[in-house]
Amino acid sequence: LKIKGEPVVWTEEYYDVLQNTIGGGKPKMRWHFGHEGWPTYRPEGAKEDVPVPIQPEEQSELIDALQDQKTVLYKKLVSEVAEARPGVLSLMDEGLGRPDIAMGICSAATKAGFEQVVNSIVQEDRLGRFDVVKA
Repeated sequence: LKIKGEPVVWTEEYYDVLQNTIGGGKPKMRWHFGHEGWPTYRPEGAKEDVPVPIQPEEQSELIDALQDQKTVLYKKLVSEVAEARPGVLSLMDEGLGRPDIAMGICSAATKAGFEQVVNSIVQEDRLGRFDVVKA
């Protein structure tokens, strides 16, 4: 992705601002492109860049494609290297073992991303014991 010939880069500091002011991946992208300009991009296997999307439906298609690609990359990362922070799973198990505590899990990830985390880290047998799951 390039805006005015420059690669689109979100630093950790910039993303921190976005995540604390704009909810959701697609709204973050729409906000950024609305303020910085819409990007050109080159789909995988293409020889030329796709022109800057002008029409709202073209912009939505780009954002949908970017979100889909982000989910693919996120799922790959989770399956290959992600692990729970020390003590998190034992804390979950302790809470799940107590009838006086209601347990819930909530995620802002896409459904596919959430399912990858559950399958790779939390595991479905543990997830099934939560009182509330919102993804």
